[in-house]
Amino acid sequence: MEQKDLDFFRQYLNDSLQDILKKGEETIEDMTDTVEVYADPADRATAESDRAFTLRLRDRERKLIRKIQEALERIEDGTYGICEECGEDISVPRLKARPVTTLCIKCKARQEADEDLRGE
Repeated sequence: MEQKDLDFFRQYLNDSLQDILKKGEETIEDMTDTVEVYADPADRATAESDRAFTLRLRDRERKLIRKIQEALERIEDGTYGICEECGEDISVPRLKARPVTTLCIKCKARQEADEDLRGE
């Protein structure tokens, strides 16, 4: 992979990481600063549902943080963009679609087909 591509992905991953961390901080602030009283049980249920949905999103982002950090480590150690399964280069378009991926498209398709066979 060319240096300009590595620089692009390093910047993209760092920007994504900062964005996720900022959203997490904003969520914490919103949930600790807001003390609302709902007269209508339906309004309260809606607010609780929205809060649970937001927390699920933040949990998914928490998992993504770990993947982003691992991708940044792979950039630093020179293994970014190399398939962990077959050792071939992962295409730049695939990395642009999923910058934290560790598998080339062929190996990922094979993995998904295996999962389908096992019913996962």
